[in-house]
Amino acid sequence: MKKLKYLPITAMLTAFTIISCGESKTESDHVDATHSETEENHSEEEDEIVTLTAKQYDALQMKVDTLAQRNMSGYVEANGQLEVPPQNEATITTVVGTNVVSIEVIEGDKVNKGQTVAYLSHPNIIQKQTDYLNAHSNSQFLKKEYERQKTLYDAGVGSGANFQKAEAEYQASRSMVNGLEAQLQQLNVSASGVRNGTIYQRVALRSPIQGFVEKVAVKTGQYVEPQTDLMEIVDIHHVHADLMVFEKDVYKVKEGQTVRFNVQSIPGKELTAEIYSVGKTFEQNPKAIHVHAEIENKEGNLIPGMYIQGRIQTDNTMTTAIPESAIAADGEKSFVFTAKNEGEDWKFMPVEITKGTHDGEWIAIDFLTEQEPNTKYAFNNAYYLMAEMKKGENEEEAH
Repeated sequence: MKKLKYLPITAMLTAFTIISCGESKTESDHVDATHSETEENHSEEEDEIVTLTAKQYDALQMKVDTLAQRNMSGYVEANGQLEVPPQNEATITTVVGTNVVSIEVIEGDKVNKGQTVAYLSHPNIIQKQTDYLNAHSNSQFLKKEYERQKTLYDAGVGSGANFQKAEAEYQASRSMVNGLEAQLQQLNVSASGVRNGTIYQRVALRSPIQGFVEKVAVKTGQYVEPQTDLMEIVDIHHVHADLMVFEKDVYKVKEGQTVRFNVQSIPGKELTAEIYSVGKTFEQNPKAIHVHAEIENKEGNLIPGMYIQGRIQTDNTMTTAIPESAIAADGEKSFVFTAKNEGEDWKFMPVEITKGTHDGEWIAIDFLTEQEPNTKYAFNNAYYLMAEMKKGENEEEAH
């Protein structure tokens, strides 16, 4: 009969301890591995976040906004300049030869309708007042003679010929008075003041419209001939886009279409306008028609004559778009950056996209993952944000 061998109690306890320690180590390793993996994922997310302080944000002139739908296909390129309608421009002249006594405005000043822009003086102006006063006095005398002859004629004791002569002379004098009074009105001279015995040594030159002084063509003391251009006033409130459309594109353009354009005085800002008039005759050099569009978001110093570059939208296909400066490349992939304000800092995180149609500085985009509504994105400096993110990753790998 074979006997069973038993390990001493001490040996059995030792073995149990070894097994227990082994199991405990395995569980501990599993927990540590899980914790390490969580920390690694969290670290990767932090590596992809670029943080800018308020000072950095302002220094980079960051632009942050939500995305909007934009017409990205079907447009006609058209260049031109800013203009104002003829009724919103005025050239100030004088009706008589005169001297400029004083100039009350300089170029760029805003003026109201009827505001004095200069004062004029000359013997011609004084002579007009004297002529009017003499004509008015003579007319008053002839009026009384006419009334006296009429009374005699009606009573049957006066001559018809005398009555008719008095009537004709009185009517002629009235016409002369009215003509001279109209000339005084053109000179901004008060006819009633002259009738009361006032002779004005200088007269005011007034602006016929509200606007800005575009040009002053005279100097103090200068003598100017009648109808000489003295000043130009322009009302820029009604400035509009005047675009030239070439013959091959005329059939695509119609009233009501939207125009997007840029002017050099407002860099980086796109203005929009709506076409309200399409020309019906061609300019011959180059062969093109004028298209007029009312500007919807007027801002900045829009001055007639400024050169503009525009696109007339001819289709209504709308898609999500973002400026090209908001897109950064990483290898063959493209990214935009979400923007979130936390206290005084801004945090930017990359989101992968695919690029679509180009329209000037704008690019149509599609997201690979669903985005939260009203999410804000960086509209510029994407290359810088990507470089900062890469720099952070490289520093992490170095450690």
